[in-house]
Amino acid sequence: MPSNIEVIAGPGCPVCILPASEVDAAIQLAKKGVVVTCFGDVLRVPGSHGSLLDAKAEGADIRIVYSTSDAVKMAQEEPQKEFMFFAVGFETTAPSTAIEVEHNPAGNLSFLVSHRVVPPAMELLAKMDDLELNGFIAPGHVSTIIGVEPYAVFPEKYGLPTVVAGFEPLDILFAVYMIVKQLSEGKPRLENEYSRGVRWEGNVKAQRLISDVFDLVDGKWRGLGTIPQSTLALKETYKSYDALTKYGVTLEDGVDSQPGCRCHLVVIGKIKPDACPLFLKACTPQNPVGACMVSMEGTCRVWAKTASIPPAR
Repeated sequence: MPSNIEVIAGPGCPVCILPASEVDAAIQLAKKGVVVTCFGDVLRVPGSHGSLLDAKAEGADIRIVYSTSDAVKMAQEEPQKEFMFFAVGFETTAPSTAIEVEHNPAGNLSFLVSHRVVPPAMELLAKMDDLELNGFIAPGHVSTIIGVEPYAVFPEKYGLPTVVAGFEPLDILFAVYMIVKQLSEGKPRLENEYSRGVRWEGNVKAQRLISDVFDLVDGKWRGLGTIPQSTLALKETYKSYDALTKYGVTLEDGVDSQPGCRCHLVVIGKIKPDACPLFLKACTPQNPVGACMVSMEGTCRVWAKTASIPPAR
């Protein structure tokens, strides 16, 4: 990149923005004897006083699955046990949860729904004066579901060039070029670099499935606080599958950041990982203190992976 261009990672990692309160609720359910199923990177996300991995070490039945259907199958095969699927992710993974709920799985399976939607978080960032953003590279995976139009607010209202991009190096470089070109022309607009994977209208069938099963409600994001209309919750029709309702668990205010951890500032791009006093000291990939160090998609984890790589000559 030219020295006058900086690409900053935002809140695009689903486990990084998962609030401690929801991890705490999952742990509480596990301690009630419910079998908790989740994706592998959710296992080590810190709650207020530990992670699901810690609860597993203490004897809780917590199982890693590779898809929502894995959890459905487990519940069918072990009807004598109560199961919960910890449904984490953005619009990309929400349809896979929705389709299983819509098919009315076994009554011994419930869902702790922690799905978030991306555009409201982007709008929150656009309103932060101290971030001094010049444009957005919108996530390709989310955009395959929601399409391009939901990002129109950013060039129209905030004057920010916005480009939907894929994940290959050339995709990112070309998206940066498109943003710089818009800035040089003084004409912010919405463009789709990832046309081979993203249609303007998105995946209409998946959108319909999400709207049939979920309501859009206010929700908390780790590092960002409560964002209006940014979280998915099961509709009343499917409330019998809501784990919190079924087992009488209430989301309490959790401790999202441990002393010294600056993950909440990394998530929104206000600081780089090496500005955190715990980075690669108390907080490492083997012993993550902050959620940004847990997932392979987390900014701190990415920085930790490349920290020892010498610069190219």
